[in-house]
Amino acid sequence: MVRPQAAALLSRAMTAKLDQGRTMDAIDLGFFRHQGHLTVNGVFNAAEMDALVADIEAWGESFLAALPKEQRAWYVDGGVQAKTVLRKLDNPHAHRANVQAIARDARLVGLVEQLLGAGVSVYFSQIFFKAPEGGGPKPAHQDNFYFGPTDIEGVVTAWIALDDATLENGCLYFGEGTNLGPVYPHVAPEAEPFNLQLPKDLLDKQPMTPAPVRKGGVSFHHGNTFHQSGPNHSARWRRACALHYVSNGVEFATPALPYDHALKLRIS
Repeated sequence: MVRPQAAALLSRAMTAKLDQGRTMDAIDLGFFRHQGHLTVNGVFNAAEMDALVADIEAWGESFLAALPKEQRAWYVDGGVQAKTVLRKLDNPHAHRANVQAIARDARLVGLVEQLLGAGVSVYFSQIFFKAPEGGGPKPAHQDNFYFGPTDIEGVVTAWIALDDATLENGCLYFGEGTNLGPVYPHVAPEAEPFNLQLPKDLLDKQPMTPAPVRKGGVSFHHGNTFHQSGPNHSARWRRACALHYVSNGVEFATPALPYDHALKLRIS
């Protein structure tokens, strides 16, 4: 296991290197294979992210207005007391042309294919809002427990920062090297059966390293990698779009939650 301080320094060095070229060489790919995540800043520009945010905000307003009471616990952020705000939206790649365009963008797809190989699809996607002054945390989990893929090596999440993601507003944290381990059983609070998370006794043994991302940057992580995010203690939004890419032959065969398999979108 890499010591947390050393891992954090290495993560910052790798991020700085990739900021300049936005491509992955053998060292970058090796870092991803061993640590389970990699940050690439500068993939998209601020204007592109602002346009995406405007579209998502309009969608979110209409979605919230029509949201049935029985679904509010799943979508509404309980950490924000001042007003009702969404926690997330599901499958924007299937509902918003702007998100689908980002999912197909050659700048992003080229990086994804360096990790997965040629021929990828988006199986599932999410918008995370994490509103200012209270946007709630996401407990540590593994995507591959949620998805139950036919090949655990065939899943990579591209987490696109629509705003700067910082320590204060709830950036991602990763368990370095946990991609090399198994998919562990998850548990959920009794009142939140959808909020699957890794057990506390397991997490007590695993340091978690913060991974800030600049607006327009992308944080890639392996489907087995432990990851979480903290609450938003700042006065700024921390919105993100997560695109869950798979190799074309991969299916979510034993998912922990229901997914609409018909929404799997072939990209290349």
